[in-house]
Amino acid sequence: MSDPRRTIPSVDSLLASPDFAPLLARYPRGRVLEAARGAVAEVREAVGRGEAAVDLTTAAHYALAAGRALEAGEVPSLRSVINATGVVLHTNLGRAPLATAAVDAMIAAARDYTNLEYDLDAGERGSRYVHCASLLCELTGAEAALVVNNAAGALVLALNALARGAGVVVSRGELVEIGGGFRIPEILERSGARLVEVGATNRTRLRDYEAALKDASVRAILKVHRSNFRITGFTEEASLEDLAGLALERGVPLLHDLGSGLMIDAADLGLTGEPRPHDALAAGADLVTFSGDKLLGGPQAGILLGRAALIAELRANPLCRALRVDKVGLAGLEATLRLYRDPARAREEIPTLRMLGAPLAELSVRAGRLGTALTAAGVPCSVVDAAGAVGGGTFPEVELPSKAVEVRGVGADALARALRDGRPPVVGRIVEDRLWLDVRTVLPGQEDDLVRRVQEALRQVSSD
Repeated sequence: MSDPRRTIPSVDSLLASPDFAPLLARYPRGRVLEAARGAVAEVREAVGRGEAAVDLTTAAHYALAAGRALEAGEVPSLRSVINATGVVLHTNLGRAPLATAAVDAMIAAARDYTNLEYDLDAGERGSRYVHCASLLCELTGAEAALVVNNAAGALVLALNALARGAGVVVSRGELVEIGGGFRIPEILERSGARLVEVGATNRTRLRDYEAALKDASVRAILKVHRSNFRITGFTEEASLEDLAGLALERGVPLLHDLGSGLMIDAADLGLTGEPRPHDALAAGADLVTFSGDKLLGGPQAGILLGRAALIAELRANPLCRALRVDKVGLAGLEATLRLYRDPARAREEIPTLRMLGAPLAELSVRAGRLGTALTAAGVPCSVVDAAGAVGGGTFPEVELPSKAVEVRGVGADALARALRDGRPPVVGRIVEDRLWLDVRTVLPGQEDDLVRRVQEALRQVSSD
């Protein structure tokens, strides 16, 4: 019996067939060629395994397979996602979504030439580091400011510029892991500084820092805000004010790695206990570092505030160029910061703040509307009480009372996979084998897409 694989058409004959004409009209010939080869290879492998196959000579079959492969190749790796987890600053989903003003500014900066490093008044080369600096100083009372590409980079730059080859005092209770497996001791080491641990995990007193600073090779104090966990019980720590006094007395800088960058009163969002950059500066910190894409609600950036002489040292450090932020990020950050000139406007227009401050009554109405729309679409569901999170390594003990729509009728794992496999992908939360869609983090205007995607996912699961 002859081998059926001998009847498989050649790739050249497939490309010359009418069935491939639409693909050649839409995609570059090289890509269609590779897709056709892939389709032929799949059929050869299927026949080799003894699996039933369609008429091996039909070009339409290969064109269909090639078309699917080509279409899949057009899907971007980085895609918009509907976040229905209830975690506002979801690091895996890109943290803070941006205000419309920030998006518009970033589009303009990306599309056009800008004065990124051009002084329009002098008509000569300028510095990218002047952008956002005056706004940051205005909003926080800092003497000077600097923006780099992220908060870890900001800390590395500060340590490298101010303590390279020297010791930096850090409490053992603040040797945190900041995410992605990266830890403060490792960041210190990479910066060229030497870690000097003091105190115990739960108790570090001012005298512990005093003892360490007797060593002349110790040239900085670093205080790290434990934003992603809490130590409770038998605890003690030196206050920022006390450390500032000690640093001034010993002539060393006090660095405060603040992390989250909350710029308004936490109480305005129904939260407590999160220090703000201007609080840290007022307490005496010489240099404060924090993120742009956490509670600030802007694009990814590392922000440094503090004494002008120290910021000048950082700007002169070669690492500053390696860690510099691009024009698009600067444009988005500046637009975000401008909103903070009116805190009420910031709470309304910055999505992170709006979601964190959303009242439960509003969430109940939104969940009810979503549940009604899903029910009308034939989806079995109900509105349930939920508890979300701030996320982004902030407010670790805080649960945000929320409302979610629970989708019933199929297994939660299968439904969650089907929801992720679509346009746009939807990421929900599984609670006791139930798929929940928390409305707190569903952005305005995404409801129709969410209903459509749930319908599609249920059909997909049912047909599998």
